[in-house]
Amino acid sequence: MSKKYIALKSGSAFRQWFALMLIALLAGCSSAPTSTSRYELTHDTGPDEHFDESKIKALNPIYEPPSAGGNKSPYEVWGKRYYVLPTAKGYVAEGIASWYGKKFHGYKTANGEVYDMYQLSAAHKSLPLPSYAEVTNLENGRKILVRINDRGPFHADRIIDLSYAAAVRLDVTTKGTARVKIEVIDPSTWKGGMSDQVNKLTPPVRVQVIALSQRASAERVKSDLTMKTKLPITIVSETVRSNLLHKVQIGPVWSRTSLQKLINDLANSGYGHPIILPMTQVK
Repeated sequence: MSKKYIALKSGSAFRQWFALMLIALLAGCSSAPTSTSRYELTHDTGPDEHFDESKIKALNPIYEPPSAGGNKSPYEVWGKRYYVLPTAKGYVAEGIASWYGKKFHGYKTANGEVYDMYQLSAAHKSLPLPSYAEVTNLENGRKILVRINDRGPFHADRIIDLSYAAAVRLDVTTKGTARVKIEVIDPSTWKGGMSDQVNKLTPPVRVQVIALSQRASAERVKSDLTMKTKLPITIVSETVRSNLLHKVQIGPVWSRTSLQKLINDLANSGYGHPIILPMTQVK
């Protein structure tokens, strides 16, 4: 066999090997992940199955203190800085609403809750979380009450992102967007009204006013509160992370109206950050 033939054969083998390596490399690149998104779906959509609109539960707002998460100000998204309003009181705005659904369903919202597209909720760029607002579709007159517990939409031409359920109620899902009016409501003065069945709290709740390291301080708070409410007041002592805390709790409270009045009275007396505990969670 000539040296020339051997050289030609070796060159052919090298070209075949190089071609195979190139194909393998391209295949590897095509299967590499192209997105770092935490969401399983690439595009948003509504539910796959038929949705029964009659199962949407109306909201009956009560006072809620600002959540620990979701109220950082300023915060930045896509290189743009946003500021959270110091208060939601008196907020009114008109603009374009959009909605979000299945892509985000089951994932955490900005304030740490799990997004449920079948609840009447919404996302807003600057209102404190949580807030309650009445949203009116200015194109058809429909209106609903939503609980704002998320951030968004981060598009210059939109002012609110509605949950799928809220969008269904306002008839926004087909078109995708609609011009709306947003009016924040004050739970203590809201005149929406509620039935006796809805007004009832099941299970009842207790309101934890404060947790103190000194028993004597807790007793003084209890004494002060007896002048402000006729509801039972207890001190629950519990060790939390190696620290003994004395929790001053009021209740049980059996209705939403009683709960709202109690929270308002506490706020007026300087106890502005109570924790609402279902009786099943009280310790």
